[in-house]
This record gives sequence, structure tokens and C-alpha cells, in this order.
Amino acid sequence: MINDLFTKRLHLRKIQITDAPSLFKIWSDPEVTKFMNINNFKNEDQTHDMIRFLDKLSQDKLAIRYSIIELESNEIIGSCGYNSLDYENAKAEIGYDIAKVFWGKGYAPEAISALMDYAFNGLNFNRVEAKVEPENLNSIKVLEKLKFTFEGTLRQNERSKGIFIDLNMYSRLKTD
Repeated sequence: MINDLFTKRLHLRKIQITDAPSLFKIWSDPEVTKFMNINNFKNEDQTHDMIRFLDKLSQDKLAIRYSIIELESNEIIGSCGYNSLDYENAKAEIGYDIAKVFWGKGYAPEAISALMDYAFNGLNFNRVEAKVEPENLNSIKVLEKLKFTFEGTLRQNERSKGIFIDLNMYSRLKTD
């Protein structure tokens, strides 16, 4: 069920323990993790633990996380995937992070487009959702570029870093 996904510039491959050194560099950057529900990592063991956690979710078919590999350099530049897979309701929630040095180069929309294509055409899902902190303007721009619809703000929807935070809900339907 877990397929590698390819775009013009990217290879999305299921996250592997051998990706830990590259992902640690990304997940240890406080600017990258500012709007993630994790604190920036302080050591690579945290990255190993996260990869094992994500692998368990994948084995249970609850989520899938991919490493985003730039084809030209073969470098891991981030991660993305389905934070949740709801087969009964034919929907998925996506998430993504990109190393700061690669921000603004169109990699996030390119990776998310591949996730949407697979959700709609590979998994035959009807809906793809993204929850974004209202202050995360870069991520909101990405979703707007991809024609996601803003549905509203979920007030104090999740606890992140010890406090309850609002999340904006965005979605894209197969028919959009």
C-alpha cells in the first residue's frame, strides 16, 4: 500500500531509520519546528524514536510519513505524509516540513501535490485536510496556492508544547 511517489524534482520515500541524521538536522531547527507539535530535537536519539513511532503508525495503516528527497542532489530536504488515514470516511490529513535552506523554492507544494494525487487516485479518497496554526503564514500560502479551502478555525483544538492552540482547517476535495 505504501508507494514511493515521484514529482519532477522530488522522490517521496517511506521514512527509514537511516534517514535519522538528515531529519535530525531539520527537526532540530527551532524555525522548522515552530509550528510543529514537537519541540526542536536536541539529539539524534529523539529522531530515531520519532521514526520508530511513525513506522508503527504506518504498520497499523493509521498514517504514512515520507522523507522528501531532492532528486538532483539525492539530499533529504524534509518530510511529509498523511498524519491520519481514515479509510471509512475516505479522507486523510496531511502534514509537512521542509529544511529552512529550501524554503521558498516550491518544494512543499510539489510534495503536497504528490500526496493529494495519491490520496485521490491511489487510495480513492474523497478529502484531504490540513490543520495549520493561524500564525503559520508560509504554510497557509502553500495551501492557498494548492487551492485548499479555508473551512474555519478550530478553537483550542490541540495541545502543543504544553498549551492549547487554535488550528485553521483547510481541505481539498477530489471534485475541487
